[in-house]
Amino acid sequence: MVSTMGGIGRKCNLLYTQRLKVKDLAPKFLTFSHFRNESTTKMKLTFCGAARQVTGSSHLITLDNGYKILLDCGLYQGHDDEMENFNETWIYDPKEVDCLIVSHAHIDHTGRVPKLVKDGFAGDIFCTHATRSLCSIMLMDSAKIQERDAQYHNKKKFGKKKKKPLYSTHHVKKTLELVTGLSYNRWHHISDEVKIQFRDAGHLLGSANVTLMIEEPGKEPVLIGFTGDIGRPMRPILSDPIPMPEVDYMICESTYGNREHESHPDELEHFLNVIKETCVENKGKLLIPAFSIGRTQEIVYMLDRLETAGRLPKIPVYVDSPLAVNATTIYGSHPECYDENINEYLLVDDNPFGFNHLKYVRDRGLSKKINQTNESCIVISASGMMNAGRIKHHLFNSMEDPKNGLLLVGYCAPHTPGGRLKNGAKELRLFGQTRKVNMKVHQMHSFSAHADRVEMAGFLKNQTKLKQLFLVHGEYDTQQEFKTYLGQFGHKHVEIPELGQEFVIA
Repeated sequence: MVSTMGGIGRKCNLLYTQRLKVKDLAPKFLTFSHFRNESTTKMKLTFCGAARQVTGSSHLITLDNGYKILLDCGLYQGHDDEMENFNETWIYDPKEVDCLIVSHAHIDHTGRVPKLVKDGFAGDIFCTHATRSLCSIMLMDSAKIQERDAQYHNKKKFGKKKKKPLYSTHHVKKTLELVTGLSYNRWHHISDEVKIQFRDAGHLLGSANVTLMIEEPGKEPVLIGFTGDIGRPMRPILSDPIPMPEVDYMICESTYGNREHESHPDELEHFLNVIKETCVENKGKLLIPAFSIGRTQEIVYMLDRLETAGRLPKIPVYVDSPLAVNATTIYGSHPECYDENINEYLLVDDNPFGFNHLKYVRDRGLSKKINQTNESCIVISASGMMNAGRIKHHLFNSMEDPKNGLLLVGYCAPHTPGGRLKNGAKELRLFGQTRKVNMKVHQMHSFSAHADRVEMAGFLKNQTKLKQLFLVHGEYDTQQEFKTYLGQFGHKHVEIPELGQEFVIA
């Protein structure tokens, strides 16, 4: 049975009782080595991010011999006061981490990797080939956005404290030198005692669930699983999620653990109705905040299918994201991640990501013109939570006009602009100004690349020998409901770790 460490557990519980905040850790690294006593030869699992939160994924495995494996190193995206310094500080010392395993390229799973390198990490980084390709553009884009945002913030003097980016493009280049791409469905040695297998998670191009086989001297092999983000079956473009081997300990996402998504047959009609209402009936502008990679390609593919069928209104469609242009090229380079449906569609349309009135926008000047235009159009732009990127400017310039619409197509953390709009905010403060929300806000959960509770439970169906199941990457209320739901399927030993909590696992 898994348990929290004796002395460490008591220390942790005291800290939690006092509601330890991330900003309290800022002056120095808080590593659990500070609390270690007699339990120095036990394998341990420490939850370093996305613990009772949806962003900032990061989990640390420490073997008996001290070898440290970090699973993901994501950026926290939000404005929760208790997470104020999460992105700037570490629960562990980056110099002590031996290797990093990345489940997929989304920034909430990779966004702090260049800072990890900046702060002393020099080990190997393992991911799939497609994830490596996407990270090469996503992390560079993240660095540039941070640099621009810091420059803008300091120029406008929005705060007394000067803003600095977490890392620069220089650190991204150093990071990419450490990355090794591995294929799906094969065991790979990453150290003398550790083997890894990636299987397709069906969440994003190159996304993977992670199975680790740890064979330490004198002990039975231990299998640890990390679901990463579980995709959805029957989604456009990507293959369905492939279940993992049976493991002893599982770290499982829980983003939509308390709900079920819209059924697939309804989503295309719902999408088309939102377009017609906003762009045809109201003659307005429809904003769709979306990740440049993954969600944008899925939306464009759906629009392409509607256009091919002659059902899409003849209005301009703008993909206002230089990153999305580069990402689409990468999508074309990794057909090993495609499902059979898109392969069949390619026989009808050799470009599933382009049609006559679709325009990919790189130029910032054209982006500004789109902000100023009153024409009926669709604007797809990043970031998906509207806390960064060009979409913030589109939102700022469009939100007070009631003829315009906003379509939320994915998860938004509660403290981001997207999260506030999702929860019914009547006004937002952006770029130092407060503006009314008069545009209509639509939501479509069916677009989600995250499995819902039924799909996640189905993904875990083959896990019959779990000693412990840890729920991460979810809001705490959602996780509690999902824990109860999983109990119906025989999963009894379910934990919902807190940030910094450490468990002995073998």
